[in-house]
Amino acid sequence: MKPEERTAAARALIDNPLFDRLMDELEAAAINSCVNAKITDHESRAAFAAEARAIRNFRGKLKFLTEQARTEGTSAPA
Repeated sequence: MKPEERTAAARALIDNPLFDRLMDELEAAAINSCVNAKITDHESRAAFAAEARAIRNFRGKLKFLTEQARTEGTSAPA
């Protein structure tokens, strides 16, 4: 996949309201599961926290791809 295609795909995902809503719901479910896990169930709590972090990291990487393309595309030649 070419860099332009990757950037366009990332932009399409970010601009899709269904994707945004799905990521919000997945993140909220992971956070709620982490908070509501039994006090002694450290493994489950850690797994749900890791899931929430992974969702946030994925969103961040998509935003980074689009921002990186935007800054590379608007830079003036030296």
